[in-house]
Amino acid sequence: MTLSPDSPMPAAYGFRMPAEWEPHEATWLSWPHREETWPGNFEPVPDVFVQLAAILAESETVRINVRDEEMAEDVAGRLKRAGVSPDRVRFHHHPTDDAWVRDHGPCYIVRDMEGRRERAIVNWGYNSWGNKYPPFDQDNMIPSRIAHEAAELCFTPNMVLEGGSIDVNGRGTLLTTESCLFHPNRNPERSREEIEQALRRYLGVTNILWLGDGIVGDDTDGHVDDITRFVAADTIVTVVEEDPQDENYQPLQENLRRLESMTDQQGRAFKIVNLPMPRPVYFDGERLPASYANFYIANRRVIVPVYGQKSDRTALETLQGLFPDRLVIGIDCTALVWGLGAIHCVTQQQPAC
Repeated sequence: MTLSPDSPMPAAYGFRMPAEWEPHEATWLSWPHREETWPGNFEPVPDVFVQLAAILAESETVRINVRDEEMAEDVAGRLKRAGVSPDRVRFHHHPTDDAWVRDHGPCYIVRDMEGRRERAIVNWGYNSWGNKYPPFDQDNMIPSRIAHEAAELCFTPNMVLEGGSIDVNGRGTLLTTESCLFHPNRNPERSREEIEQALRRYLGVTNILWLGDGIVGDDTDGHVDDITRFVAADTIVTVVEEDPQDENYQPLQENLRRLESMTDQQGRAFKIVNLPMPRPVYFDGERLPASYANFYIANRRVIVPVYGQKSDRTALETLQGLFPDRLVIGIDCTALVWGLGAIHCVTQQQPAC
């Protein structure tokens, strides 16, 4: 069967978005360089990326978008000093505006045909969460540049969508939030039905689950990867705030109520596991979107943002129980989250073929 980028419905040809825990060929990073993303606190941020790359390199290739050869040499030196084998790292000269590759990076889909796996990219539009932080034109070009470099098929829907706004179980069910996908700063001309149709056509999902609001401090208008995640086809973790006086208490309770009534693509109830919320994290008086849900599932590791709090241990132990075949590792993201994102926000999986 011959496909082209003009094929209207990749799902009709057997493509689907795989779950994050399915085997990876690599993980993508976009190296941080925009200091105003972390005003007054940029210096420790590259070190967080070095820690992240070192852990990822233990089980998969790390692909890094860099501005130019000078940046590549600087990053290579940092990784070498951290003991990362250069054989596990690939540099790609794709200039970016910022580091949030989860949202501006390639969204991969796959299909299994005649005993082999084919891979393609969905090139969703990217507008920096509703034109909040221009410029973003270089970020918006990343999926098409990667597809061209790898000679992979690239589908381009006429729709804005960030990777952090969706999560899938790989079997046909997708989680997202009303507060983000229905926000008028993304796709004001599209109805709920049209948004759902695009998700089905391009990601191969059949069952779309809608949560409500995200957490306080999240400038993405409520990305699901800060609140609720699949950890298995039938299991979901969701953050819950224990303090009724906290601003996050009511919206997270409402999301929990919704989850408890939801079913998978075959009409079966999910197993719901609660994750704690850390105590509020502030920088210069601003509450940050600190959450343990912003973890990343690598081939043999699960990398979790932690914040130097007692609840870190509970979150890590809970996730370790859910991933017995992977080592769960925490990285202190107190500095990283000042940029309003954490581990999942700066990673993007490339599924294996």
